Amino acid sequence: MKTSFSLVILLCVVLNLNAQTINKTIESTVFGTEREFKIQLPRNYNPDAKRSYPLVLVLDGDYLFEPVAGNVDYQAYWEDIPDCIIIGVNQNETRNEDFLYDTETFLPADSGTSFYEFIEQELVPYVEDNYGASNYKMIVGHDLGANFINYFLLKEQPIFRAYVALSPNYTTEMVNKLQERLSTLKQETFYYLATADADVNVYKTTILEANNRFKAIKNLKLQYKFNNFKDANHYSLVGQGIPKALNKIFALYKPINSKEYKEKILVFEGSPYDYLVKKYADIEYFYGFKKPLIENDIRAIAAASNKKDAIESLEKLAELIRIEFPNSMLGAYYMGMFHEKDGDLKKALLRYKSGLTLEPSQYIDKELMLQKMYDVQDAMKND
Repeated sequence: MKTSFSLVILLCVVLNLNAQTINKTIESTVFGTEREFKIQLPRNYNPDAKRSYPLVLVLDGDYLFEPVAGNVDYQAYWEDIPDCIIIGVNQNETRNEDFLYDTETFLPADSGTSFYEFIEQELVPYVEDNYGASNYKMIVGHDLGANFINYFLLKEQPIFRAYVALSPNYTTEMVNKLQERLSTLKQETFYYLATADADVNVYKTTILEANNRFKAIKNLKLQYKFNNFKDANHYSLVGQGIPKALNKIFALYKPINSKEYKEKILVFEGSPYDYLVKKYADIEYFYGFKKPLIENDIRAIAAASNKKDAIESLEKLAELIRIEFPNSMLGAYYMGMFHEKDGDLKKALLRYKSGLTLEPSQYIDKELMLQKMYDVQDAMKND
């Protein structure tokens, strides 16, 4: 059972080598002592840059931090999700005390209350102040930790927007409390729940009951996802649940794919450029931070503009690219494309030439720019 989980951790550690992981301590007024935590910063993290990142807080960081951090780093590398700041709270010696709850109210009690206050009042503000965490925050828990994360959701104004509950050991009445809370949410919230065919039986029974209740909730503010993994147990389901949760939580953020291109962009009432602006505005509204313009999306919008003969859309896209990437060949390439589409081959040729001294992008290099110049020159000869 532990072998599969160890392989998951090993994989994530390998993926995570290039990220900046730091072991830290924070002086806790709540506990009257120091608490240890791990923090992984994005690969391109610059403390002087005015940029904020989603915050992912991981309970049981002693064993759960690496799988989460590795998955985040891997998906962010391919631009499927945004760069994130990940915190793992070390609880190896304090786990039982941290997750302590009252057996009558089933809410945090004594040291459990202190742990809750430590996270909300000390740890999260510390990361916000020192590392630029954004307002979009996610919390991840497993077993008892997956029960504890729900206490934050029960608060009137939760500090977390996404909750990842991996095989939670729900306390009595927690499912009832969650059903009521999820039904009345007024802020867009994501809740992920997972179990497995070989999960702890008593946990699985309660989780399956919870899923039947949660999936019936009709609240537009709630995004809910459930997985019951085959050929997995209480530990190995973690390796499958984390990427599934990240994939759903950041679905809106993902690069434009062929499905979105065909089913949304090409049938959009406005221009392809208008679609791009709306998509990025929606991302900023939902997640609380701006998504940097990526080349994949540029290519998709340019292709749609050409297909729909939307000249103005292509021109606006080219102007945006020139502003966003002033030192890149991208601006020259797409401005040249616009002039070609508009029938002004002389201007198109000048634009392509101007890009030769600029920096290549992921898909556009000097060879491609030269080829575009030759194509335009041949077209001019045939006019």
